[in-house]
Amino acid sequence: MSPPIARSLVLAAIVVGMGGDPVIQASPPETDAGEAAAVEIRSYNLKPGTRERFHRLFLSDALPMLQRWKIDVVGYGPSLHDQDSYYLMRSFPSVEARERTEDAFYASEEWRQGPREAILACIESYTTVVIRMDEAALRGLRRSAEPASPSR
Repeated sequence: MSPPIARSLVLAAIVVGMGGDPVIQASPPETDAGEAAAVEIRSYNLKPGTRERFHRLFLSDALPMLQRWKIDVVGYGPSLHDQDSYYLMRSFPSVEARERTEDAFYASEEWRQGPREAILACIESYTTVVIRMDEAALRGLRRSAEPASPSR
């Protein structure tokens, strides 16, 4: 399967999984400015029984910090398929901007001296996928990705 089609199928699966209508495109969509955003989808496998704690830490500490750093959080919350999974979607102007921003964020004293240890203590493993997405798709994800309670 070609990479653009694989990316589109991943996006379609995410949109359908969130109750939206799939839109499959063979090439990366473009934003109004002519460039597609780099959207990071992170799937966390949490240690059994830690999802509520992780969710509380995310809401009280990590999310406000991401907002202070002007990181565009598209969606987050507990996965619907099991009790130990959580997702986070963030948007960046480019893959390079994502790398620069995340390097600075994760190296910051605010993160390292703040919630880092408590959050990492909940995570067993995680996977990151970065795809291109246009603004219309991002708006749809923002509407569909309203946070759910962690006990779902």
